[in-house]
Amino acid sequence: MSSKRPRRSGRIAATEAAKNFGRLVNRVSEERATYVVERSGVPVAHISPPAAPLGDFRALLHERRSPNPKYAAAVDAVISRHNTLRRRRNPWAR
Repeated sequence: MSSKRPRRSGRIAATEAAKNFGRLVNRVSEERATYVVERSGVPVAHISPPAAPLGDFRALLHERRSPNPKYAAAVDAVISRHNTLRRRRNPWAR
């Protein structure tokens, strides 16, 4: 049995969406609901959960290939050069 709730969908007037925006966002987030926002009966917006959950993004990061070794070395050199501590020269020293 799946733990995901079935997606709900519906239509909502723009005025109602504006008055209850917090609740609308909570429903989209918690219930994976999808809403079409209408103004004078004409659809003007679509509110839905993101297409790819964060877990999918993490999996994509773990599956990525390693960069070219020359490129990685060049990036490391630039990072170390910019992260070195720079001391100001004493203007009164001779």
